[in-house]
Amino acid sequence: QIRLMESGGGLVQPGESLRLSCAASGFTFGSYFMSWVRQAPGKGREWVASISQGGRDTYYRDSVKGRFTISRDNTKDMVYLQMNSLESDDTARYFCAPDGPYSDYNDKEKDYWGQGTQVTVSS
Repeated sequence: QIRLMESGGGLVQPGESLRLSCAASGFTFGSYFMSWVRQAPGKGREWVASISQGGRDTYYRDSVKGRFTISRDNTKDMVYLQMNSLESDDTARYFCAPDGPYSDYNDKEKDYWGQGTQVTVSS
């Protein structure tokens, strides 16, 4: 059974930083792409960033390029999202997922979601 546990969110002011963490279990972590996905109130899930199995290749949505960095530690089954220069539009609940950048994250068949971690950017 896949289990994902996100942490590290909080309330920050615009321009500040946060580092999100995701602890994964129940699957062969190093064999999967990992992604971060976010969901703002009243909106569907939105892909944010992905990292390949070995960590060599990373992908970002345009709005976070240059501000966010995804990384992983396959020895600990962890994936991270360093978020710098946060903006109000980054406000959302953030989830990690064992999928790649082209997955449909609003597919109701996907049942691996954790609780997520809330990021609120406000002055």
